[in-house]
Amino acid sequence: MGVRGSSLLVAAAATAVAAFMPGAATHRQSPGGHRTPLGLHRGPTQSNDSTTSLPEWQWTAAHEDGVPAWVQAAAANVTIAVVDTGADLSVPSLAGKVSATWNVTTDSTAVSDTVGHGTFVASLAAGSTPSSLRGFGGDAKLMIVQANRGTGFSDVDEANAITWATDHGANIINLSLGGTQSSAVEQEAVQYAIGKGVLLVAAAGNAALAGNPKVYPGAAIGRSGLVVGAADAGGARASFSETGSYVDLLAPGVNVLGALAPDGSSGLFAPATVAGYGYGSGTSYAAPEVAGAAALVMAANPTLTAAQVAQTLEQTASGRGVWTAGRAFGDVNVGAAVARALGER
Repeated sequence: MGVRGSSLLVAAAATAVAAFMPGAATHRQSPGGHRTPLGLHRGPTQSNDSTTSLPEWQWTAAHEDGVPAWVQAAAANVTIAVVDTGADLSVPSLAGKVSATWNVTTDSTAVSDTVGHGTFVASLAAGSTPSSLRGFGGDAKLMIVQANRGTGFSDVDEANAITWATDHGANIINLSLGGTQSSAVEQEAVQYAIGKGVLLVAAAGNAALAGNPKVYPGAAIGRSGLVVGAADAGGARASFSETGSYVDLLAPGVNVLGALAPDGSSGLFAPATVAGYGYGSGTSYAAPEVAGAAALVMAANPTLTAAQVAQTLEQTASGRGVWTAGRAFGDVNVGAAVARALGER
């Protein structure tokens, strides 16, 4: 999916993808017959703060508190593109964080979010408020690239969104969406971004209990980027989080706290005790946390390539450089990754 008129021309028809509505055989679908952004897992989302003593437990679980303040600030030089259902730019978590917007379905800078998914994802990547509620990317800038048509994403729109973000300065592109089929259009866009030195971060998928199918674009990205599964507050892989040889890391993805879009989000997230925020579960929400973590690694050492940033996050995760089928390289440790980037370990 992407933007018409960008340097990677997408003129051919591609596989359409329905996000919530049942799809025909030509649609990318989850095993349940629906194609969804990969954070709309309707699992054990809680409506209170009982999972931990802090509402934003994911920050501590991923060791974000080990990142120096100057690295958080230096991330202002890094741009994370969020290819999703848009974003509600009025929410406090995104105020002042968005450097660029584009809507690939209207060829305009006007974005909105009547679904709520993109707002939640963007807040996790690099949201910021005067309170302690914050995203993972420090002062990183957000590029909002809206690619949905209603509640679905086509491969053409996805590919064009990836390409537009690449051509307009994104260092990292987060893709919290997926389906069980790929296309040449999608794979061409993935390779285009990788070839331009952009780090692609994708959700692993939520269908581990429904056949554990390969999910794209994650499976197309493979080890050339970062594909992220979900972990719970105890660090265990979530039961719904998919596994595969292309999955790299786990990050908090069960009952994580994020910003709600006033015009969307209804029924998708459980309310939190903090006004304007809610809890969601899914690999969609693990991926932007890792995208934010990658921005901090880039900020700590701007000489690292995208591949080196990915390797740094893999090698400093809880698996200590050892990949396993069930947990990949393990739970992300942002503090350790930044320390490695700084040459401290």
